[in-house]
Amino acid sequence: MNATYRNVVIVLVIAALVAFVPGGGTTGGVIVQAFSLAFLAALAWVASVMYRQHRSTLDLLGDRHRAMLYAAVAVLAIVLTATGRMWSTGAGMVAWLVLVAGAIYVGVAVVLAARRD
Repeated sequence: MNATYRNVVIVLVIAALVAFVPGGGTTGGVIVQAFSLAFLAALAWVASVMYRQHRSTLDLLGDRHRAMLYAAVAVLAIVLTATGRMWSTGAGMVAWLVLVAGAIYVGVAVVLAARRD
């Protein structure tokens, strides 16, 4: 049996278990939450490794650029955390897009300014 077909069958069996076994939806939700937490933990670990590797570069940015970069990262973290709530209204969607675009713009501007210096 081809590995692709085997994997598709495994996914279909798991989906059937979640759909038809009593309490399967709750179990599926718990599994999704566990994977989400594992993914967030992996992102936090990568961020800490990147910070440790580039600590001296961040110190060379200067106070203003470093504050701008940290503010952009904080805005992204808060906005991405509140995505579900912000996307429930039209004004929230616009605010989400503006905040994400602004944070990305500030991040790119800081990187470009650092490369210029």
